[in-house]
Amino acid sequence: MSGLSWLFNFWTSSTTSLFLVGLVGRELGLRVGLQVVQTVKCSRWSTPSDQGLFQDGDVVIGGLFNLYYNTPAIDHDFTQLPHYKPCTGLQNLPMQYVYAMVFALEEINHSKTLLPGVKLGYRIHDSCALPLWAIQAALSLVGGDSTSCDQPVPLIIGGDSSITAQILSRILGPLSVPLVSYTASCSCLSDRVQYPNFFRTMPSDFYQARALAQLAIHFNWTWIGAVALNTNYGIEGIKIFQEVTQAAGVCLTFTEILNRENIVDDARRAALTIQASTARVILIFAWYTDVKELFLQLAKINVTDRQFLASEAWSTSGDILQHPEIRKVASGVLGVAIRSSTIPGFENYLRNLNPSLRPGDSFFNELWENVFKSLGGVQHPFTYTSHLRVTYNVYLAVYAAAHALHSLLSCPNRDNHVENSNSNCSLPPKIEPIQLLQHLNHVNVTTPHGEAFYFQDGDIPAKYDLVNWQNTPDGSLQLVLVGRVDGFDIHINETAVQWNTGSNQVPVSMCSESCPPGTRMANRKGEPVCCFDCIQCAEGEISNKTGSLHCDRCPSEFWSNANRTACVPRQLDFLAFNETLGITLTTVAVSGVAVTTAVFVVFLCYRQTPVLPASSIIEALLLCSLVFIGRPSVWSCRFQQAAFGISFVLCVSCLQVKTIVVLAAFRSARPGAEALIKWFGPGQQRGSVCIFTCIQVIICIFWLLLSPPVPQPDLEIPGLKVTLKCAMTSVVGFSLVLGYIGLLACTCLILAFLARKLPDNFNEAKLITFSMLIFCAVWVAFVPAYVSSPGKYTVAVEIFAILASSYGLLFCIFAPKCFIILLRPEKKH
Repeated sequence: MSGLSWLFNFWTSSTTSLFLVGLVGRELGLRVGLQVVQTVKCSRWSTPSDQGLFQDGDVVIGGLFNLYYNTPAIDHDFTQLPHYKPCTGLQNLPMQYVYAMVFALEEINHSKTLLPGVKLGYRIHDSCALPLWAIQAALSLVGGDSTSCDQPVPLIIGGDSSITAQILSRILGPLSVPLVSYTASCSCLSDRVQYPNFFRTMPSDFYQARALAQLAIHFNWTWIGAVALNTNYGIEGIKIFQEVTQAAGVCLTFTEILNRENIVDDARRAALTIQASTARVILIFAWYTDVKELFLQLAKINVTDRQFLASEAWSTSGDILQHPEIRKVASGVLGVAIRSSTIPGFENYLRNLNPSLRPGDSFFNELWENVFKSLGGVQHPFTYTSHLRVTYNVYLAVYAAAHALHSLLSCPNRDNHVENSNSNCSLPPKIEPIQLLQHLNHVNVTTPHGEAFYFQDGDIPAKYDLVNWQNTPDGSLQLVLVGRVDGFDIHINETAVQWNTGSNQVPVSMCSESCPPGTRMANRKGEPVCCFDCIQCAEGEISNKTGSLHCDRCPSEFWSNANRTACVPRQLDFLAFNETLGITLTTVAVSGVAVTTAVFVVFLCYRQTPVLPASSIIEALLLCSLVFIGRPSVWSCRFQQAAFGISFVLCVSCLQVKTIVVLAAFRSARPGAEALIKWFGPGQQRGSVCIFTCIQVIICIFWLLLSPPVPQPDLEIPGLKVTLKCAMTSVVGFSLVLGYIGLLACTCLILAFLARKLPDNFNEAKLITFSMLIFCAVWVAFVPAYVSSPGKYTVAVEIFAILASSYGLLFCIFAPKCFIILLRPEKKH
């Protein structure tokens, strides 16, 4: 690359200056070096070779092709004019490109609709794959000769490689001469600021790199090795591939760079890297000669189990495809190729070429000498036209130039052509390249195959074939078309692809197996993103596809299933009568009711005894606990809280009044306190109980009217089952109910504590003290237990508190009284 850059900078300055000096020199009859020049007809600038194809015309199109591959040594001793020895090694396909250009020009010259009345000529030179030769030939083409038969060409079809196209475009840019390339594919050439005069019928490498990236993503190949040639073509191709696949989690496990000047050693090193790697898919961005050497090295170490992705530079290479030593290595290659097409009449044209009809065609004469007989009955690469690729690009380039000329010369509309003497184009004395450049920017036609053809910033719509190298019964490889690429869209027939294993089963190439649904990927520390572990989603989260990067949380009304693959509706749960806990609490409550009923019967039978007034409280708390069991509803939520609050206040207020009566009775025995007992007669006791109870009733009414409890699932608690409970929409109301009960209980406890040492006949105060101690202890413990209990167990805690406090009252107050009534009747008085 450094050498080419130096050559580019040197020739940009020196050859352009030399060109301008040469133009002035021709006007003065001088030659550079102050040597006298003998005037000759059709004199030309000194070219690398006298060989070429020339045809006069009203407008002459220039052509540059790499016809020879053995470049000569150039002697620069600075003692005489540079002497160029001829190139050797005529290539078959570039010869086909040349005659595709000639065929297209002759076809246009015979057309009555495209450029009528205008004859197109051509000047075609060989550049021998040397940028220096291409520069000198290009300057010769655009310079022309005002004193001879050569005229400057307004457009050149050439620039076979990207580096040559870059150099030629920069040199021809100041002259506004359009350069139409048929193979230069570097994405850098799409920059219209640097290359405003560059056009191409070859898609940018950006599209093929993106297509290869889409193939990797499509087949879920996330662990890929890469081999690239150390040129813009290879480096940029890998770079674009990485940019496109990075977001999809594709990693390059290695990138091997091949240098052409050291290709054997580099190919051997790359082969060993491929052998040691766990990647089963290898991407190669290189020229076919370099890939051939790499495959030979792989064949030596018997690496035949890799799937190769091919760039267009080698995906259709017959040298590799037909090589017997590397068939096993190259089997199953999948790659992009330049879109193939056909040119009607072109094969017949080639087969009818004859040196006797082209005496001045040195290129064809040499080809004829190599073939030694008529082309009509020969199977030769030169005459193979079934799948034209680069050849068709040349054909398109000629037609693009012709359509631009048609627009520039104000030719009649091709769709409404009428054959008459006035239907020809208006041919000016001279065609300015800048005018042709402007019209070339607006070329928009339809090809004979019905495809749209236009330039967009010098590029054409990207179209590729997807090709596959498949085994044949005789053991050779054949090229099979399996899909196509249109811009950013890929269409592939997966069932038609034969992989390197010889089957239709897509190979697997990944560092870690894709995580199944229900799990997510967790990157391993210090390793590429393609290497990961699969972690099961947490409860309440799911992943319903393979290879999920994260788990999605279910909506609050849903929960994850056991496999963490789907969100299912949460199941409503509540304290039911038919479950163990519900049956146990119900049994305890019913047993308490039975005991209370028995106590009531005893009290009723002995209602005339002195102890009866002290034991006339009817226990109703046990019954209200049953309201908390079962499915909560709007009315059950309101009734249970009201019943709980009112019944407890009723019981505690009765005990409080009873304690006050005991204290009053004891105080009334003192001198001067007889009137005290009058204020605590039966009527006053019932009135006090009613007043205390009514306060709670009023609190409950306001609470239930303004913000009553409602049945609501407790979605905050994780789990598949969600508790349906009576949600306290107003904490203030519930606090007032509990606070009022606590106030009465504390007051009763204090009064009972003060009366605990009264005479035995009034020892009921002791019983009340014990019962209230139990009551207070239960409800103090209830608060933290209620807050911390999950789900339906909060209801169970509340029921347990009710039952515990109820049984405390029952056994501390009623049990001793029943014992006295039934077993110690002498102590009734």
